[in-house]
Amino acid sequence: MSAEDDGEGYLTGQLLVAMPQMEDPRFVRSVIYLCAHSADGAMGLVVNKLMDNISFPDLLDQLDLAGSDTPQGIKVHFGGPVETGRGFVLHSAEYVQDATLVIDETVALTATIDILKAIAAGQGPTHSLLALGYAGWGPGQLDDEIQRNGWLSVPADSGLVFGTGLDDRWERAIGKLGIDASMLSGTAGRA
Repeated sequence: MSAEDDGEGYLTGQLLVAMPQMEDPRFVRSVIYLCAHSADGAMGLVVNKLMDNISFPDLLDQLDLAGSDTPQGIKVHFGGPVETGRGFVLHSAEYVQDATLVIDETVALTATIDILKAIAAGQGPTHSLLALGYAGWGPGQLDDEIQRNGWLSVPADSGLVFGTGLDDRWERAIGKLGIDASMLSGTAGRA
């Protein structure tokens, strides 16, 4: 079985943490959950940045889905710079529809209006993160960025993906590697 067959070397289901020298302003101090990573490229959702111009009730209004008891506490995340008008829900894997991509035993991704209706009605997944847009990489692009010290990969956990505390999520993700974020240099060197 080759690496392409068994997923060896790919980071699906992991978190990408932007290194301090990240130059792309859209990804500075970003934590990205990788929904897919293969020889064909990669796709993920930023899990630590909010959209500042739209709320969940606003989004439901725009889609003509608003009801009288629309939940107010749901945040809309900036998932990434690609297709920013398209919504994605990263969620716990106990909730599965026909169009759901099950990423691993605990996390799934659904991009349908039905999941928004279920969340609005209080019948959605136990844990969810609603994002507009996504981060995408072409074949080999993410691997190249990782080799150039643009990203660290970190094992994902429910607290980092779905938990509260967006402001320190980047530091907590790096801390999972046993690294003090304040000790990271903004410049890379080669020995």
